[in-house]
Parts: sequence; C-alpha cells; structure tokens
Amino acid sequence: MIAKVKKAIIPVAGLGTRFLPATKAEPKEMLPIVDKPAVQYLVEEAVQSGITDIIFVTGRGKRTIEDHFDVAPGLERALEDRGKPEYAKLVREISNLARFSYTRQKYPKGDGDAILTAAHLIHDEPVAVLFGDDLVLGGPPALKQLIQVYEKYGKPTVALAAVADEVVPTKGIVSGEWLDKQVFKIKQTVEKPALKDAPSKLAVVGKYIITPAVIAALQKVKVKDGGELRLAHAIDAVARKGEVYGVKLLGEWLDCGSKVGFLKATVRYGLLHPETKKDFKTFLKDLKI
Repeated sequence: MIAKVKKAIIPVAGLGTRFLPATKAEPKEMLPIVDKPAVQYLVEEAVQSGITDIIFVTGRGKRTIEDHFDVAPGLERALEDRGKPEYAKLVREISNLARFSYTRQKYPKGDGDAILTAAHLIHDEPVAVLFGDDLVLGGPPALKQLIQVYEKYGKPTVALAAVADEVVPTKGIVSGEWLDKQVFKIKQTVEKPALKDAPSKLAVVGKYIITPAVIAALQKVKVKDGGELRLAHAIDAVARKGEVYGVKLLGEWLDCGSKVGFLKATVRYGLLHPETKKDFKTFLKDLKI
C-alpha cells in the first residue's frame, strides 16, 4: 500500500545573495509578492494539496519566518481594538495553516544537506520538498498534481516545465519517455548542460515527492571538499537504477530566483489580486516606455 504524503520540507537557509541589499536583514523567502511573503504561497500550496505538517530547514537570520507562522496575540488584540476584526482573523489564520516545525542547517552545504538535516523528522515516510524560487499560477495546486502521480506509481516524483533555450544551461534537464501528455518517466537528469548537449528542454523545477530511497541515495553521494550536496544528484542516481517520474505542471511556472523573475511574479499576482488588479492593469496600460 502506498503511504500518503502528509509532510513537506521547505528549505529556507539560503543567503539570498542575488537580492542583496534587501536580504541583508530580511530572508529572501519573506520578500512580499503583493501582500504575502513568497514562502506563504508555498505553504498554502502544500496545505491545499493535503499536507498537514510543514518542516522548515532554516539558518541564521531566519527567525522572521518562524515569527510569521507563529501566533501574534498582541497584534491580533490591537487589530480587534481598532475595529479591524477581519485583519485579526487574517493574521490568526496564518498560524493555523498547518503544524510547523523548524530545524537549522548549520552551514550552507547545498539543498541535499538541508534535506538530510530534516531527515530525523520524516522517518521512513514519503515527503514533499518545495523550494521558494518556484511558484505555479493557475491550474490545480502544483504539489497536488505531483501527489496524484506519486499515489499511482509510489516512486519519487518531480515537477517539470518546458523552458526556453537560454534557460536550459541553468537547470537540471531530464531524459526519458512520455507515458501520457503530462507524465514523463525519467531515465537521467543532466545538471546545467550546454544547450547542444541537453537531452531535452524539460527542466526540473523546485517541487518534489521524495522517498526513503532518495534519502539513502543522498547519504551515499560523495561531495568534493567545498562542494555542495545536491538533491539532483540523488534523484539522478535513483532514476538510473530504478524509477523516477516527472509531471509537466499545468499552470504558469514562475521562477522567482532572479530579480526579473521576482518582478514578473509580482506583476502576475498583482493582476489577479482583487484589491489591485483593476488599477494595476490601468497603470501598466498607461506606461510609456
């Protein structure tokens, strides 16, 4: 019987160097897209997909993430006293989205190391892994799409997106075969290939369902001195010897890992937000560039 996916790991220990100086004192994951920090969109996606437990892998300077998902009775009371009960409810609901736990990655040794840092909290269960740079707009919740495929095959499952030529050398690219219009059986992943060497234009994006087999593969990966332990290495090892499935996501993939990508995400969400969409659309139309 295939175990249900009830936990998600969200690694948030990165330094956010591409967003300095904004990230000098504020975690990149807490930068707002319209009126929510980017990481809250991931938590909401997880909860909408059936996840009950969120495990944050944090680092130094990330306490505001914990505070954001904690209760804030003083703020709630102040809002109530000022006649703004709807805002008090909004604040209260954040802490009730899921059960939250936190573990700290001591050194920035890669996303694979971050996952191993949380391994003691997941035991022998399948677990979702969500990275803060990747949001998906529209369609069913992206993680739910992965879970549906995982529940069919019971094997590690990753999110895929078709990318432009210029993006191929910056991503992990997969080879394999289509099983249907959305599901791809992965034979190999190639990390950041030159365009001429890429086996496809399907890139792995930051959403995964991993199994104990992936954790075991991570523990066996050899890392050079000063190198980083990458989840991609373990996924590739499992794909070569066993089964890994990819899901071409329905919806618009937004890569928030660069300044331009973050701005694009802000525009896309701003055009959908009920409080901003009308005026923001007019503003964009009236721009003279």
